[in-house]
Amino acid sequence: MNYEGIIIGMGTFLIIGLLHPVVIKSEYYFSSRIWPFFLVGGFVCIGLSLASGGRISSALLAVLGFSLLWSIKELEEQKKRVEKGWFPENPKKKGK
Repeated sequence: MNYEGIIIGMGTFLIIGLLHPVVIKSEYYFSSRIWPFFLVGGFVCIGLSLASGGRISSALLAVLGFSLLWSIKELEEQKKRVEKGWFPENPKKKGK
């Protein structure tokens, strides 16, 4: 049996599931101005994916890299959700 697809699928599910709260917390504590860290992290993971020798590790690094790039858009969306009152705003950032 070939379990690579199942492993990659589970890893993808976990990566996306874990990045959702990371985006929420990042926007809460640092605002959406933290996006360059997601950009650099995404490109680093994509580069490591190209250099990786294993199929599973390469695929999961690519998924992580592109998910980090997608998180940049989600940071802006999270900012809008906070403005709409769907998520709490950090009281320490109110004046900024």
